[in-house]
Amino acid sequence: MSTNLPSRTALSLSLAHFARPTGAHILDRTKSFGEYIDLRQKEGVFPYSRSLVTAAGPMASIQYDNGTQGEGLNFASQDYLAMNTRPEVCDAAHEAINKYGVHSAGSPALLGNTVNSLALEKSLCDFLQTEHVILFPTGWAAAYGTIAGLVRPDDYVVMDELSHASLQTGIYAATRKVVRCEHLAVDEMVTTIKNIRATDTRNGILVVTESLFSMDSDSPELIKLQTACKEFGAVLMVDVAHDLGAIGPHGTGQLGLQKLLGKVDLVMGSFSKTFASNGGFLATHDSYVRHFVKYYGGSHTFSNAISPVQSAVVSKVLQIVQSKLGDQLRSDLMIAVNALREEFKVLGITCLGEPTAIVPVPVGSEASARIASWLLAQRGVLANLVEFPAVRANSARFRLQVMASHTKEQAIQAARIVASCLNEAKDIAKKIEEHV
Repeated sequence: MSTNLPSRTALSLSLAHFARPTGAHILDRTKSFGEYIDLRQKEGVFPYSRSLVTAAGPMASIQYDNGTQGEGLNFASQDYLAMNTRPEVCDAAHEAINKYGVHSAGSPALLGNTVNSLALEKSLCDFLQTEHVILFPTGWAAAYGTIAGLVRPDDYVVMDELSHASLQTGIYAATRKVVRCEHLAVDEMVTTIKNIRATDTRNGILVVTESLFSMDSDSPELIKLQTACKEFGAVLMVDVAHDLGAIGPHGTGQLGLQKLLGKVDLVMGSFSKTFASNGGFLATHDSYVRHFVKYYGGSHTFSNAISPVQSAVVSKVLQIVQSKLGDQLRSDLMIAVNALREEFKVLGITCLGEPTAIVPVPVGSEASARIASWLLAQRGVLANLVEFPAVRANSARFRLQVMASHTKEQAIQAARIVASCLNEAKDIAKKIEEHV
C-alpha cells in the first residue's frame, strides 16, 4: 500500500460520476472510469477486489487488487458462525467429493440435482416450517429468479427502498409499477398496499423487504406486513440472507424472533453468510408456486444446480445451527459483537442498527472514509468500506462483519484501531481540501 497522501481526485469522485458514459463505442467509453480506478489503486484508496491468501478466519492475509499484500484482524469476511474451517464441515465436503465429484454437471431442471440437494431441500423445509424449497446456484439467483418468475408487467411491487440489489434488479426486470417506501416505513407500505388494491383488483401486488438489512443492521416489523398482505390479497417476500442461522431461537433469525416461522408467504435467502457456501433458496407453502418459479424464474432452470459439495456443506452447517453447539456459537458471536459495539460507544462512535453479526460504523464523507480505509490497511484491520452506490452519497460507512471465532479482545482492539483511523482521516481530509 502507498504511504503517500492520496490526491483530491482519488478522494472526491465516486462511481456516480461514471455511471452514464457517453460516446458511440460502448467499449471505448469505459476508459475514463478505468483511469479513475487505476488512480485509486495506485494511491491505495481502492479497497475492493481483494483476495484471501489464507482462510477467512479472525486473522487473515490478503492480496490487494494491485498485487501488494497485507494482513490483520479480519472483520471483512461473512462467516458469522465461523463454519468455514470447522473440521466436521470440511469432512462433509470431502465425503461429498469422494461420492459425487466436485460438480453438479447439469441444470436442476435436467440432471443437476443429487441426493444431497434433495436432502437439503427437506431439511430447510423442516427448519423453516414450510412445505417446499427450491434451491438456486446463488442467493442473487434466488432473489432475481423468484421475482422475475412471479411478477408480470401489470403487477405492482411495494418495496423497502434499501432492499438488496438482487431484489431490485429482479423487480425492475419484471415491472415498472414499483413503489419505493422509506426504509422501515412499514405503515407507509401498508397504506400503499391498501391504496393499490382499492383501485386495482385485477393485478398482483408483491411486497419485498429483508429480515435484517445488511448496511444498517436493522429489521422491519414483519407481522404488520404479512397481516396487510393477507387482508388485501398481496404477497410478502422476505429476504433472510443475513440473519438466518446467526441469530434468533435455534438460529431461526427474525422469523423466529417475531414468531413468524411458517407464516410468511415467500422466504428467500442465501447460504453465503452463515452456511459456508454459495447458493440460495426460496421457501413456499404452495407446490404450484414451486413449479412455476422453477421453470419461469430463469436463474433456476438455466443455471447449473448447486454442487453436491455445496449441498453437503450447507446440510452439515444447518445441523450445527440447530444444535447446542449452534447456540454456543451464537452466544460467542454476540459476546464479540457487543464488545465491539460497546468499545465504539466508549470511543464516541455510535454504530448503526441493533447488535447482530453486522456492525455498521458511520463515516459520512467518502473522502474521510477512503483515507480511513487507507490507514486501516497499514495498521492491521481488514474492514469493508461501503460507499455509493451501495449506500447513499455521503453516507459512507465501514461494515464490520463479526465471526463467532473473534475474541472479545480482538473486537476491542479492532474498535480502537478503527476509531483512531477515523479521527486521523478527518484531519487528513481537511488538510488535503485546504491545500487545493
